Amino acid sequence: MSDRYELFLTCPKGLEGLLAEEATALGLEDTREHTSAIRGSADMETAYRLCLWSRLANRVLLVLKRFPMKDAEDLYHGVLDVEWHDHLESDGTIAVEFSGHGSGIDNTHFGALKVKDAIVDKLRTPDGERPSVDKINPDLRVHLRLDRGEAILSLDLSGHSLHQRGYRLQQGAAPLKENLAAAILVRAGWPRIAAEGGALADPMCGVGTFLVEAGLIAADIAPNIKRERWGFSAWLGHVPALWRKLHDEALARAEAGLAKPPLWIRGYEADPRLIQPARNNIERAGLSDWIKVYQGEVATFEPRPDQNQKGLVICNPPYGERLGDEASLLYLYQNLGERLRQSCLNWEAAVFTGAPDLGKRMGIRSHKQYSFWNGALPCKLLLIKVLPDQFVTGERRTPEQRQIERETPVEAEVEVEKKFNKNGNPIKPAPVVVEQARLSEGGQMFANRLQKNLKLMGKWVRREGIDCYRVYDADMPEYSMAIDLYHDWVHVQEYAAPKSIDPEKASARLFDALAAIPQALNIDKSRVVIKRRERQSGTRQYERQSAQGQFLEVSEGGVKLLVNLTDYLDTGLFLDHRPMRMRIQREAAGKRFLNLFAYTATASVHAAKGGARSTTSVDLSRTYLDWARRNLSLNGFSDKNRLEQSDVTVWLQACREEYDLIFIDPPTFSNSKRMEGVFDVQRDQVELIDLAMARLAPGGVLYFSNNFRKFVLDENLGQRYAVEEITAQTIDQDFARNSKIHRAWKITARA
Repeated sequence: MSDRYELFLTCPKGLEGLLAEEATALGLEDTREHTSAIRGSADMETAYRLCLWSRLANRVLLVLKRFPMKDAEDLYHGVLDVEWHDHLESDGTIAVEFSGHGSGIDNTHFGALKVKDAIVDKLRTPDGERPSVDKINPDLRVHLRLDRGEAILSLDLSGHSLHQRGYRLQQGAAPLKENLAAAILVRAGWPRIAAEGGALADPMCGVGTFLVEAGLIAADIAPNIKRERWGFSAWLGHVPALWRKLHDEALARAEAGLAKPPLWIRGYEADPRLIQPARNNIERAGLSDWIKVYQGEVATFEPRPDQNQKGLVICNPPYGERLGDEASLLYLYQNLGERLRQSCLNWEAAVFTGAPDLGKRMGIRSHKQYSFWNGALPCKLLLIKVLPDQFVTGERRTPEQRQIERETPVEAEVEVEKKFNKNGNPIKPAPVVVEQARLSEGGQMFANRLQKNLKLMGKWVRREGIDCYRVYDADMPEYSMAIDLYHDWVHVQEYAAPKSIDPEKASARLFDALAAIPQALNIDKSRVVIKRRERQSGTRQYERQSAQGQFLEVSEGGVKLLVNLTDYLDTGLFLDHRPMRMRIQREAAGKRFLNLFAYTATASVHAAKGGARSTTSVDLSRTYLDWARRNLSLNGFSDKNRLEQSDVTVWLQACREEYDLIFIDPPTFSNSKRMEGVFDVQRDQVELIDLAMARLAPGGVLYFSNNFRKFVLDENLGQRYAVEEITAQTIDQDFARNSKIHRAWKITARA
């Protein structure tokens, strides 16, 4: 066997250049880059060193042979010709990996089978002993790569992928692989910052992968020092003495590194469920004295500028898969930008994101961007110098402060000449106030519209005692969303943009609008809930979207109602039906009230408030009836208020009671599993209204409404009953722009 070998090192796509630099520093010669791999030549010591010390590679492959290949027979004989007795015992175990296609092999499983057959046939003894296959922990892992008619046959010295360091037994929902995390740290300049004694903070640390990789780099610990089983452990070409020498050297370096004063490395994580797994990972890596993790939102992480501390803020914020998901993350990125500007002046920052448009919303410029791949997802690494001249903000500073900034080099720590008052005491300079990121032109225009709407509705809202209402409803077509205020919360429903609109422009406008909302409405970002409203099928709008279970109490017309802004597409309160609820409240005194398709029974609460003798609420959903029960109880109306779980049509057919006031607000369409057939409001209106009118007491009133834009009331109903459309009387000021939000009729028996 030769003293020098050709090596292939594989890596995640986009890391090739960094891996080539690292491998060259570790002794690889004649290094060349390929897609997701590099190659070069090295002796056995360097091969071992690469296995032990490479922070970026997935695998270290030692090339045994290259040979031309036209078909499966060439493959078999090319592998058979290798002296496998130099590499594996006849009773050993193997695993074969095959990549590439062509030369008559289009199936990697078939290719791997051919390679395995050749190895087994070569090592089969006269008495029939032969290697067996072990895909988990084989003695020898063989790799064959087919590249444009050439077969490259290699031994995998790594065994399991090198990104599996052994410390991360627990991981979060979307973890970064360890070698990708290390690559991001290297690209962000962490080795330089650590060598200078700098600090590191990750405000969204998850299970601590960035923290551990940063600690391993800073403490000079070989990333794979704790690995016990390698791809070369049972290889007959293994040189144990050489390996022990390198491993002992790595142990000594780790001991010396950990003996140094630990750097300040801190992680913060909002999800309490990830804190202990992160601490466990850190402990397994042997870095508990170096790294601390705390529970907290992005806004809680606080470096120590009072100790002249500087360093690197690094994080991998979540990124949504769809536009609606991304939108809800805007404020997270904005909070991150605010925290950097307010608490990390003169630090460096690295934000790894799959949503670079959100990265632009942090209010601070990146001076460099690098492309990476996180699995199949293209991502960007944004490198930022946290310096005032990089801020994209609406900050206000005095002319004197601006002059000082112009005269003071940003990088240098120059003490500004102190001014003294008449008593000889130094005058403290006015603090620099770093404010929210400045809105774009479109964002400012949107903010102006919101503030105008708010002002126009102010007197009406105060007079009517309303604290939940619509403040914007696609007033400007290019900003297609509905915005509702619920006390001190904001509920945003983004309407899907028409297909004619460029998705990138739609995304940019959405982000502009979302950036404007907290400023214009003076609401904290954490109290803005964003949903995407698209054409729903069946009862999907009533399906659970989340499971936060957070209910908010709001008031309307003297009653208290519970809304849930997060768990469903709708909130439990249809704001456009407020005038109808108030009408029912005014007319309910002494009456028996029937609420069909009751939803959360808000109309029943108003009827009870108006002095109804009794209320009966019918709905098919147990969830909404439980919600209705809470609404009634919240207002002290538990008595004389019946809740019935049933298909409305079936219930009406069986009912024999009379009611003085009936309200029907059916869905447009329903195919609930609990009901027979399908309900369609256009088709089934006559049967529904006839059944309800049969239950109406003499002199009683039935109110019928629905939100189906194309609904046409059947003209035959007008022949049997006195029908009056009252839509205009049931549209309040906040829905004046959208007069087609619903239609409503008053129906009574003919005299």
